[in-house]
Amino acid sequence: EMLIDFALRPRRGTTRRIGLSMSISVARHGAAAFPIFSNAAKRNLRQLSASIPARHPRRHARAFSVKTRAEMEYDYDIFTIGGGSGGVRASRMSSQAGAKVGLVELPYSPISSATTGGLGGTCVIRGCVPKKLLVYGSAFESEFRDAVGFGWDHGDKMPEFSWERLIAAKNGEIERLNGIYGRLLDGAGVEKYEGAGRVTGPNSVEITDVDGNKKTITAKTILLAPGGRAWKPDIPGAELGITSDEALAFEHQPKRVVVIGGGYIAVEFAGIFQGLGSEVNIVYRADLPLRGFDQEVRETVATNLAARGTGVHAGANPVSVAKNDDGSLTLTLDNGTKIEADCVMWATGRVPNTDRPDLGLKEVGVELDSKGAVVVDEYSKTTVPSIYAVGDVTNRVNLTPVALMEGMAFKDTVVLGKPTKPDYENIPSAVFCQPPVATVGMTEEEAVAKGMTCDIYTSTFTPMKISLAGRVEKAFMKLIVDTATDKVVGAHMVGPDSAEIMQGIGIALKCGATKKQFDSTVGIHPSSAEEFVTMRTLTRTVGPKVAEKEAVGAKM
Repeated sequence: EMLIDFALRPRRGTTRRIGLSMSISVARHGAAAFPIFSNAAKRNLRQLSASIPARHPRRHARAFSVKTRAEMEYDYDIFTIGGGSGGVRASRMSSQAGAKVGLVELPYSPISSATTGGLGGTCVIRGCVPKKLLVYGSAFESEFRDAVGFGWDHGDKMPEFSWERLIAAKNGEIERLNGIYGRLLDGAGVEKYEGAGRVTGPNSVEITDVDGNKKTITAKTILLAPGGRAWKPDIPGAELGITSDEALAFEHQPKRVVVIGGGYIAVEFAGIFQGLGSEVNIVYRADLPLRGFDQEVRETVATNLAARGTGVHAGANPVSVAKNDDGSLTLTLDNGTKIEADCVMWATGRVPNTDRPDLGLKEVGVELDSKGAVVVDEYSKTTVPSIYAVGDVTNRVNLTPVALMEGMAFKDTVVLGKPTKPDYENIPSAVFCQPPVATVGMTEEEAVAKGMTCDIYTSTFTPMKISLAGRVEKAFMKLIVDTATDKVVGAHMVGPDSAEIMQGIGIALKCGATKKQFDSTVGIHPSSAEEFVTMRTLTRTVGPKVAEKEAVGAKM
């Protein structure tokens, strides 16, 4: 039996429906009636419902659905496990598009665990947002020193810094944002549950609340969005170290910090602690930090780390951590080096959060890869057709804006019936080390590996912001241009405001901008950004057809 429901539904979350409902049964109308209701037909009917005048157009949203009786038996159209960026975006947008949506998330805490989390997820509570606040705070140290060159005199006495005051202010801000996320869900009509969600079937989720009470709900579609968590290596004394969760929640500032890892989290926290006055060492196993980034970017970051006073231990691995009698820690490296510190921070990667708490995925047939990530197709569907997954739990591109994009694509695919693939081409990203890194498109190494022949344009200069400070620190900018099409296929920068600049460059690459179009753009002067449209001198050409290009150039 098919139920057709024309309805006006209040926008603020009530499920009360006012309007016309009618049913079509096989017995009365014949099975031939059912093929009429294809996805295209449903979309046409939704458009028809949009023409129905609302009595209170500002207070009500038109909702239309075509459901089978079996579908009407579900508690929700969509139920989401995880209240981070991807889960909240997908849930809000799906609800506003007409679906009945529920969401479960663990209780709020600045430090995540099997029993704590919070609306907003890693990014808002213990990731991007609080980290960036501490980056801002730590950047003042160099700016206070630079100010002397611009005529300011503070008598060689730096302002007093209070770690406790900074952390208290940061905690207040993330608690405010956590509340905002809850209100956003309320405003969109999403029903919230606080507790742990566990998948018990293709269409069922068991919720365990903070008191241990269990409740099972059903949904036509289940969305997995539990995110990821920090990982510690399996070596003696690893438990004595902390992760980024704890680093953002210290009650008192550690005087000596060792950061283990060479990724973006590692170099960011090395800069934070160093800028706030701690003695910092960073240890990574490669010869340079930021594996996967452009080689010249990596070299520039390594130089800047050392220039700002961070002890750099490249090509080394941790062997053990031991606690000393005075409470300090000793980190031993595989090259025999021993480093004493008050804090050892593991920034050795993150893993998908599929087993803390256990989501029950293997039991219901959801495939996981060797790292525990949920395996999905190009539409974010798992191996169980009624279960989807977005965000870091899928280990595709682990960035907050990517999780938001995947959540929007999910809404289009599942709720609107418009199959939409997330687009992973030319995703801009930033590393908030000091000075920061920003990038979009391919690295030089990736372009060559794909068989492309590229013209490389680079520029290294002293930013005007520190030109009078007497400090030696260069900005670096780079464009990678496909010689076959003249398209700019990669842009990279290390220097002040790089993230703000690269967002605009990302739009240009998304639109397929050519080097000629970059060159024809008038720059904003004086600014670092104008360098991207004034790089005329070719640094080098790389790729398989270099000789051919040089031969053509010689003939001309």
